Amino acid sequence: MVKSYLRYEPAAAFGVIVSVESNITYDSSGKHLLAPALEKLGVWHVRQGVCTKTLSPSGYSRGPSLAVSCVASSPSSLVATGYADGSIRIWDCDKGSCETTLNGHKGAVTALRYNKVGSSLASGSKDNDIILWDVVGETGLFRLRGHRDQITDLVFLDSGKKLVSSSKDKFLRVWDLETQHCMQIVSGHHSEIWSIDVDPDERFLVTGSADLELRFYNVKNELMSGESMVNVIGAETGNDGESSSQNKWEVLKPFGEIKRQSKDRVATVRFSKSGDLLACQVAGKTVEIFRVLDEVESKRKAKRRLSRKKEKSTKMEVEATKNVEANHDTEEAENISVVTVPDVFKLLQTIRAGKKICSISFCPVTPKSSLASLALSLNNNLLEFYSIESSASTKTPAIELQGHRSDVRSVTLSSDNSFLMSTSHNAVKIWNPSTGSCLQTIDSGYGLCGLILPHNKYAMVGTKDGKIEIIDIVSATRSEVEAHGGSVRSIVTIPNGNGFVTGSADHDVKFWEYQIKQKPGQDSKSLTISNVRSMKMNDDVLVVAVSPDAKYVAVALLDCTVKILFMDSLKFFLSLYGHKLPVLCMDISSDGDLIVTGSADKNLRIWGLDFGDCHKSIFAHADSVMAVQFVRNTHYMFSAGKDRLLKYWDADKFELLLTLEGHHADVWCLAISNRGDFVVTGSHDRSIRRWDRTEEPFFIEEEKEKRLEEIFEADIDNTFEDRHIPKEELPEEGAVALAGKRTQETLTATDSIIDALDVAEVELKRIAEHEEEQARGKVADFQPNMIMLGLPPSDYVLRALSNISTNDLEQTLLALPFSDALKLFSYTKDWTSNPDKVELVCRIVTVLLQTHHSQLISTPSARPVLAVLKDIIYARVKECKDTLGFNLAAMDHLKQLMASRSDALFRDAKSKLLEIRSQQLKRLEARTETKTEKRKKKKQKK
Repeated sequence: MVKSYLRYEPAAAFGVIVSVESNITYDSSGKHLLAPALEKLGVWHVRQGVCTKTLSPSGYSRGPSLAVSCVASSPSSLVATGYADGSIRIWDCDKGSCETTLNGHKGAVTALRYNKVGSSLASGSKDNDIILWDVVGETGLFRLRGHRDQITDLVFLDSGKKLVSSSKDKFLRVWDLETQHCMQIVSGHHSEIWSIDVDPDERFLVTGSADLELRFYNVKNELMSGESMVNVIGAETGNDGESSSQNKWEVLKPFGEIKRQSKDRVATVRFSKSGDLLACQVAGKTVEIFRVLDEVESKRKAKRRLSRKKEKSTKMEVEATKNVEANHDTEEAENISVVTVPDVFKLLQTIRAGKKICSISFCPVTPKSSLASLALSLNNNLLEFYSIESSASTKTPAIELQGHRSDVRSVTLSSDNSFLMSTSHNAVKIWNPSTGSCLQTIDSGYGLCGLILPHNKYAMVGTKDGKIEIIDIVSATRSEVEAHGGSVRSIVTIPNGNGFVTGSADHDVKFWEYQIKQKPGQDSKSLTISNVRSMKMNDDVLVVAVSPDAKYVAVALLDCTVKILFMDSLKFFLSLYGHKLPVLCMDISSDGDLIVTGSADKNLRIWGLDFGDCHKSIFAHADSVMAVQFVRNTHYMFSAGKDRLLKYWDADKFELLLTLEGHHADVWCLAISNRGDFVVTGSHDRSIRRWDRTEEPFFIEEEKEKRLEEIFEADIDNTFEDRHIPKEELPEEGAVALAGKRTQETLTATDSIIDALDVAEVELKRIAEHEEEQARGKVADFQPNMIMLGLPPSDYVLRALSNISTNDLEQTLLALPFSDALKLFSYTKDWTSNPDKVELVCRIVTVLLQTHHSQLISTPSARPVLAVLKDIIYARVKECKDTLGFNLAAMDHLKQLMASRSDALFRDAKSKLLEIRSQQLKRLEARTETKTEKRKKKKQKK
């Protein structure tokens, strides 16, 4: 009988508030902040400081979990997340469900941006491509190619008709989305452009790079009238007053620069929702906030600047009298106020955070008491919120308790597995391992190892500075004991006793006893520890382990050996040598027969504790083995390494049973429950993950086959793009390509269509034969094919096509051979009678015509089918278009009726407000003009 094992699967991940690699953003309501946490997306309620939802990809994937690399929120409840593999998921934030998955990029998604309506989504990637997605139709429209390096940011202009992209290739590109071509290339930056943004009124576009200046461009589009363009930009034409034909098509026109205060490169530039603030976040600890002045204020500032300049020039005049005509000309020239960048953008304040800032996001809802609210994500797993006021910014309570500020160095489970203790560089946290909620946070030193005492009320933490910290779990208090002269690397309990053993870098192994005493005059009890005996080793002690019967103590030293000593007399028993690098972890099995050691040489060695013989040396991990532990009462063991993997082994058969992928950085530590029903791991990515044992059995041979299949499928993925084919040289003006990409899913979908076509063809032949027999007088009952589920052949093929994701349909049809494409054409005539499928039929016919055009026009048998389709499809599309137009007109009419019948006040408040503002602007301009005229007259009189 072949031995079976029970499978372990990822169950929970907690401890990460926000990851470093991605950006944060508010949702459309402004109540929630969307913070990526490795492969998940946390939805945090800002006021309550609670994670209300966690959006994570459904299903257990056997491959490595991919981190969220970019987030964008739409005006509705939809949120788009880009991942490291190039996929994009659209989430409904209210429902907490994934609406669709879009596959198109070949590299990590680095930029996402919705248009103002939220109907289109633009994405940029490390593969240098931009893809425009139809969010409503859940499909890719087209791919824009032209940049020579990673896309860093995207911005929609002109009501979504144009798109501006920035890249590490130091260029901005303006794309016309209606004609799908690059209409302008903007150069001038001396280094990579990292971020761009445009204000809500689309007057100014700002770019941030490693240059010491922020660059500004005037946006020329259909939203701006000619008069306002002249007012804002100044003179667009040259000295002769003639504009070149090249300038006629320019969308972005250089406006000027502002010197930044920080020398670090710009990471993000963002305008607030109202457009009156601009935030510039650098790749450091500061955010510079600029006030954006409106048109009237900026003109006034420009006039003041000109008047000051004029006063200076008059003081420097040496000649007493000048020509009157020359005076008149200079006055007229100076009266034309040209607004510059410093007239519009004024530095308001600088926000300084305690740690490096990773991302910023303005709240879309402007608070009553301040100008705006700004959220910051820091690289120490922290979210901070600032309320920006006109004089200074005030910091509001941050979200920090739910995670460690740095990597998790040790995890320890209580004896009843009810709670978990984790240590980090400045805090000890107590968790509920089943729910992942943080129960307590206790300030501490740099904890390298931990131990929970058997009665689960007290814990010991060994720190980097050589102290042992006694943690009272109930009261969340801490006391310190000077224990070693070097860092305490290992702490382990003595079975069936009231003591523990510590090993340190000061070459000492110390044995301790603890007692719980009640202080005189106090009700509370406290735990005290005392050093019973010490043992000096001849090198740094890295790990200590005690056998379950408390007979032996094993000590791993820096000289790559493990010394096994008798516990009672501390006499030498065995020396285990064979590792080429120091042993970083070890454990002894429950029966005391085996000891396993994990080393920096990437190997696991299994030894017999009776004679010290090495049973097996296993090349276990691709990097240093950091933790290893036996499952209680078995010879199964888990190992974790710097290669981000957790592995499950059989120490008797020396076989790898499972490889568990999930962590995004080095795995430092692990802990196994007493019953072996779950495992907990802590990592450099600041996450704590729980892996649960399921009731699903598996066999070693099957797992080996699956691993080989995964390697084979990975090779197939690489063959989709032949690396040996020379790369296509893109033209300077860019190119357009298909949005999707070929994946394993599209190949499977193509196979399903071919299978459906073959089954339908056989069924049609059977039906024809049955009709012939009926005509001859042979009456027999027709037995339909059970595979077709009682559907006619055309409906069966349509069902196979309808099951394909709309995003994968194009690539699926591209993989169809010409013979099968002809068969599909023959069915499309029947499908057009179904009004719900007209759009699908049009897409199928369009893709097949574009793909097989030359073969279709040279194939005589295809002409009748195409002729019939030409008449039918145009008529069906016109019917659908008329129906949609009629429905839209009816809805608009109903809207007008409801508005006219409504008795609600201020129904036209927006239009009235705009009218009032325009009148006020005219009055202010008139006043300023009269004042300048009076000043002129006074000067002339003088």
